[in-house]
Amino acid sequence: MHLSPSAHTDTFARDQLPPADQWPQLRWELPELRYPDRLNCGAELLDTTIERHGTERPAFVHAEGTWTYGELRTRVDRIAHVLTGELGVRPGNRVLLRGPTTPQLAACWLAVMKAGAVAVTVLAAQRPHELRTICEIARVSHALCDVSALDDLTKADAPGLRIVPYGGASPDDLLCRAEGRPERFTAIPTAADDVALIAFTSGTTGRPKGCMHFHRDVLAIADTFSARVLRPRADDVFAGSPPLGFTFGLGGLVVFPLRAGAATVLQQWHGTEELLAAVGRHRVSVLFTAPTAYRGILAKLTTEGTGGGESTDDGGEPAYDISSLRRCVSAGENLPAGTWQEWHERTGLKLIDGIGATEMLHIFISAADDTIRPGTTGVPVPGFEARVVEEDGTTPVPDGVPGLLAVRGPVGCRYLADERQREYVRGGWNLTGDTYVREPGGYFRYVARADDMIISAGYNIAGPEVEGALLRHPDVLEAAVVGRPDERRGQSVVAHVVLRAGVTRGEARSEELRDFVRAELSPYKCPREIVFAEALPRTPTGKLQRFRLRAAGSDARAGGDGGDSGDSAGES
Repeated sequence: MHLSPSAHTDTFARDQLPPADQWPQLRWELPELRYPDRLNCGAELLDTTIERHGTERPAFVHAEGTWTYGELRTRVDRIAHVLTGELGVRPGNRVLLRGPTTPQLAACWLAVMKAGAVAVTVLAAQRPHELRTICEIARVSHALCDVSALDDLTKADAPGLRIVPYGGASPDDLLCRAEGRPERFTAIPTAADDVALIAFTSGTTGRPKGCMHFHRDVLAIADTFSARVLRPRADDVFAGSPPLGFTFGLGGLVVFPLRAGAATVLQQWHGTEELLAAVGRHRVSVLFTAPTAYRGILAKLTTEGTGGGESTDDGGEPAYDISSLRRCVSAGENLPAGTWQEWHERTGLKLIDGIGATEMLHIFISAADDTIRPGTTGVPVPGFEARVVEEDGTTPVPDGVPGLLAVRGPVGCRYLADERQREYVRGGWNLTGDTYVREPGGYFRYVARADDMIISAGYNIAGPEVEGALLRHPDVLEAAVVGRPDERRGQSVVAHVVLRAGVTRGEARSEELRDFVRAELSPYKCPREIVFAEALPRTPTGKLQRFRLRAAGSDARAGGDGGDSGDSAGES
């Protein structure tokens, strides 16, 4: 492993990279992946794209209007001047970004890139305990936060964190400070292998893992999956539901369109209807979301609504115009063949399925157009290779035999100072935690998760993290959280709870516990079902037998449905 001389004066991120013998093997066979030693992905996505396509093309579309590429660059460069000048952000400093999906959040991310700092983008829904943990792990020094999301970040009380709001009217607001700053900023000449971002993902132990990705990695996902499979055009308009705090959303809504010179609609969607309406209003041609959302869209579409504008049919239901769509990407959870078939029958479009991981930054197995085989995820994206191996993580199994999915390519897992690096990377291959079958012809078919991770509506949820929140409630003695198959969400979160003696059960108690979890964790982690038990199944040595809880029938239900905790695409 050879790293170029770093441009970071704060070397924390590079110092926390895994030892060289724990790195995945990287593949750079494609000529477009042979990047120069000095590379700033923010400059490539903005300045280089403007050199190719000019300043007048639309870049970000939002509720109040459109920013051209020239306007976007001016805003980004002015923010970069504030970061490096007034706020004292040095190359390599970690900068937390928090807020709903807006052009302002994306502009802040690009400014952090050009300033040579390291972006740590989190979800607007994350709670103070989660935010404090992330800040402590990554030693975050600065935060740029939408005024609508300030409260929980302030309550996190992260040591040494300087919080700067944006989107407000105060003189201290980031965007107010940026007014009048120079319109151009010369990007810091970072090394191609300087850390650009730390993306946090749930671990099965409940402690989040920071995944470090380089400037070259950001371009590599655009130059592999996007360029070779998605194949966007400069006249495309992107939109989707995954937040920018998920790498699925960062790639699909910022990196891919900017690399292609296309536009993207950046907006926080409150329900499927808003997203569908925006597709027709803005003539969206490329859509990114999870299978759960595609099923929701199918439920909203009427026969008249698949091509006829926002109107009302004879039955009084809204009709939506999706005739502008040409590419639809599904990731975040397994795409059932039935959902694929129904989408194709109703729209005439072939869903592009894909599997990615925060550790791999984006999608690495997929297929498009006539190469799609419904019911399979696809084949390795050009630049990647994949195989199915035994439990030892290294021995390949024959086609048709289930095993662990192993992958390698131009990107790979680099956890921030985390012993779990040894579990994820074995023999140079990244083990994603998924059980797959490689079918004759080289297509990969999803079987199940190989670990205790729950994937619900595209979100990765660690059962132990939810258990920890429940156990902080004074009436809870024991808790075990597992996933249960759910036709709509893939899996639903089910909590098995033992209460202290004398505490009453019932729906009121269940709702009290759910409210408690929602106050502790992001709402999507809240159990949709709570089962009260006298005791949890354990081995003679006291080890919890989760498989027995997963196999428990629905007749054990005691808590009812926890309500909608958010149905949008999640961690890719």
